Amino acid sequence: MSTSTPELLSSRHGLLEGPVWHPERGLLVADATVGGVWSFRPGAAPALQVANRRGIGGMALHENGGLVVSGRNVAFKPFLDQPDADRTIVLLPNDPANGVVGFNDLVTDAAGRIYVGSLGFRAMDGENLTGPAGFLHLIDLDGSSRIVARDVQLTNGLGFSPDGTRLYHSDSSRHIVKIYDVGDDGSLSPPAVFAETPSGHPDGLAVAEDGCVWLAVAFGHNVCRFAPDGRELERIAFPVPMVTSLCFGGDDMRDLYVVSGSRGAPPEVGACVYKLRTDIAGLVRPVSRVRLPPP
Repeated sequence: MSTSTPELLSSRHGLLEGPVWHPERGLLVADATVGGVWSFRPGAAPALQVANRRGIGGMALHENGGLVVSGRNVAFKPFLDQPDADRTIVLLPNDPANGVVGFNDLVTDAAGRIYVGSLGFRAMDGENLTGPAGFLHLIDLDGSSRIVARDVQLTNGLGFSPDGTRLYHSDSSRHIVKIYDVGDDGSLSPPAVFAETPSGHPDGLAVAEDGCVWLAVAFGHNVCRFAPDGRELERIAFPVPMVTSLCFGGDDMRDLYVVSGSRGAPPEVGACVYKLRTDIAGLVRPVSRVRLPPP
């Protein structure tokens, strides 16, 4: 459970998404409307780490040192202080002719493969939450990709159980979190409903070492914690409605960072970054080991 109330770390942003903890750079967060990936450290102003790119909904660290980011495609981006910082290496392009107009959240498994949800319609800042369904894609270590799940209305948060045998997946416009059994080859079973959020839209999620699922509930003003069997255990209120995503971080992985969008918040507040302490550490998300094609 949580042991503190949310502490505001930063405000007046656009639409914050895809938080990920970097052991050296600290908390990394994308601003989907303003653009770029920013780092947040105590007592310091946000620092730009990846420039320009808008529409990022999910991120993962890569073993080569940069980031895998979503948006109009799934791509590798170096940090600004790395060589060739302005390059973009596409790992999975969009495919509008086959119902893939972009990509939202993503997660890595223990092997370093990438699971990423695609969008069948353009959704930004919660203005439109319904449209053609998208897919869940798996990008394998050799760079090949395949669809592993279908009929996802509005793809969002993804996270694995501690043993890697179950995958949680937010379907926001349907107000449910799905759960899949994961095969050794990365294939997924037909989904079951893990949890429902009738008072808001399930968004980003993170899993703790005890198997509990922490879920951001957009337009619900809260973060919920669910037991591995789907029972709601805790609900933490936030002062802004559009709670978009979260991740664990800190030296002991017991800091829970929560980010938001600006929709519904006062203009002088905008999108925010919050932190609270938890009793149980979060799982460390593995780095991606997907092969990068030559630039």
